[in-house]
Amino acid sequence: MEETTTFQGLRHLFMTVFLHGFSAFIVVPVITDVSMAALCPGKDECSLAIYLSGFQQAITGVGSLMMMPLVGSLSDKHGRKSLLTLPMALNILPLAILAYSRETSVFYIYYVLKTFTSIFCEGSVFCLALAYVADNVSENQRASAFGILTGIGSCAFVCANCCARFLSTTAIFQVATTVAIFSTVYMRIFLPDSIRDNSLVTSIVSTEKLSYVLLEDYPGHRNQISRTVRSVREMASLMRSSVPLFQVAMVSFFSSLSEAGLHASSMYYLKAKFQFNKDQFADLMIIFGIAGSVSQLLFMPILIPALKEEKLLSIGLFFGCAHMFLLGMAWSAWVPYMAAMFSLVSIFHQSCMRSIVSKQVTSYEQGKAQGIISSICSLANVISPLAFSPLTGWFLSERAPFHFPGFSLMCAGFTMTIAFILSLMIRATTPVAAMGSP
Repeated sequence: MEETTTFQGLRHLFMTVFLHGFSAFIVVPVITDVSMAALCPGKDECSLAIYLSGFQQAITGVGSLMMMPLVGSLSDKHGRKSLLTLPMALNILPLAILAYSRETSVFYIYYVLKTFTSIFCEGSVFCLALAYVADNVSENQRASAFGILTGIGSCAFVCANCCARFLSTTAIFQVATTVAIFSTVYMRIFLPDSIRDNSLVTSIVSTEKLSYVLLEDYPGHRNQISRTVRSVREMASLMRSSVPLFQVAMVSFFSSLSEAGLHASSMYYLKAKFQFNKDQFADLMIIFGIAGSVSQLLFMPILIPALKEEKLLSIGLFFGCAHMFLLGMAWSAWVPYMAAMFSLVSIFHQSCMRSIVSKQVTSYEQGKAQGIISSICSLANVISPLAFSPLTGWFLSERAPFHFPGFSLMCAGFTMTIAFILSLMIRATTPVAAMGSP
């Protein structure tokens, strides 16, 4: 595939991401109700569900921390399409189980299978899609392309939640399973594998240095444990090799720590405080998704040339802080809907971070570099439930030291504030001239 001057050449990737995202997102509004119905029937607060969710998130994070650099590295060598097949196929199995039944015993089977498949699947498809885009889009268009890719995901999020709003629980999982199967078949038939062209990128870090850090191959290391250890070593070496990458990694860690805390806590918080159910969750997510889609597809391509990634990153993180603080202090059921509108701006930070990272490495190193950042996010996902799940369960219970149900969300907001402060340093220490031609 030649360098893409428009985004027409990525249409099959965009469709693959949309279908995969649809199958994953359509179950999100209902999974809290399903979990609580299986574990704590008839209750609005369930500490067991919160702790199990946190444990699953931690296990997934540990596995992803080890797997993401390996997945990215293998995709650099064997192609993005080959590595996309496995996570997309594995994603089908947990959905099919809940499409069959949601009784307590079946739910535990789903829980175990979902935990283990997520070790490889969580974040893999998006990480590989980012690397695919970087392979085929020139550097000066890459931030917009990443924004469009994220916008496609937001469109899938909106469409999935619109469907979830009107479907029964059984139908939701049946549709999710069918679309997951179709997305895998579509990808295998229509998506061409990418061809990486070294001329697409001028690296800030010298090519020779990164070639040593990222691409050195040891013939004797063929088993998975050795490859994983080597991937962790490469990740540490890469962070030492580039100040901008280290700064982005720190921002990525704290922002992911905050977002993981938000996602782990917010639905249980809203159900306990305002008795939200599947329909209210779907309405809230539709607002969030529409705002994110409009922002990524319309505003970001216009704002990137004017403000650059570093400034837009800080702006997005600032509004992310505001969103979490407002949600944590929500005094009425309409406040979460208003807070969701902040995603019009807060969603910028993910695409901006990925774009900054992509400019630090050559085109044949994109998979590994994006995998390393994904593994940093996974590390945050390991740590987050250790703090936020007990905190959420504590402040939603009758044993809370003081009445503040949204206290864990406020803590997530303070964590996002740290990411915002660190992002200001990226803008101050990354010369604009370094981001372009040599």
